Amino acid sequence: MSPRSASVNEELRRRSRERLLHAAVELVGERGYDATTLGDIADRAGSARGLVSYYFPGKRQLVQSAVHRLMHRTLEEALEREPRTEDGRERMARAIDAILGLARDRPVLMRQHMAGILQAEGFMQCPEQRRLAELLRDTMARHGSPDVDSDYPMMRALLMGAVYAALVPGAPMPVPVLRAELFKRYRLGWELGLPPETGASGGRGDQDLSRFFATGAAPECDPGGQSK
Repeated sequence: MSPRSASVNEELRRRSRERLLHAAVELVGERGYDATTLGDIADRAGSARGLVSYYFPGKRQLVQSAVHRLMHRTLEEALEREPRTEDGRERMARAIDAILGLARDRPVLMRQHMAGILQAEGFMQCPEQRRLAELLRDTMARHGSPDVDSDYPMMRALLMGAVYAALVPGAPMPVPVLRAELFKRYRLGWELGLPPETGASGGRGDQDLSRFFATGAAPECDPGGQSK
């Protein structure tokens, strides 16, 4: 059998990493961070356990990357849903609703994520986080910010604070109240985005997250080692 081409090997590695991200989101959302082991994640992903350490330094980095992927793709989906719009106010409203929707719809996962950021190793840069940051910066720019470099960090801090407030055990603030405060700050009409009374979910709330992770069948090779 001819060896696989470099492009096929690269695609196999990419899909392995995607499966690990997907499995991490599912398991931490189901069981919590402490009850989920790297072995559990590898088993759910159908991967060899050694692959986890090949792609990620540890469980905390894997879980942060997985949640940042979920946040990035949830935000992207909200911004691009029909009817598509370039209106900065509507896009800002959609962004706020998407992030608050994750806090409402996936409280275990998002609570673990916030707790992880507050650990000693803190916030970690990763490709998924950078993509999320790019979308939020673009949203801030389209909303009309005259100084995105200053306004984006404040927006990020406010969203993180709102998620934290929505998830405090025993004393959570209602998402509509947090939404109202953020909408007031950015001068957004309540009817923009996905108002809570519509019953729609900013994070969609469905359990199938596969659309956010490219985990399809592995590419095949022809006799010459080229992918089909």
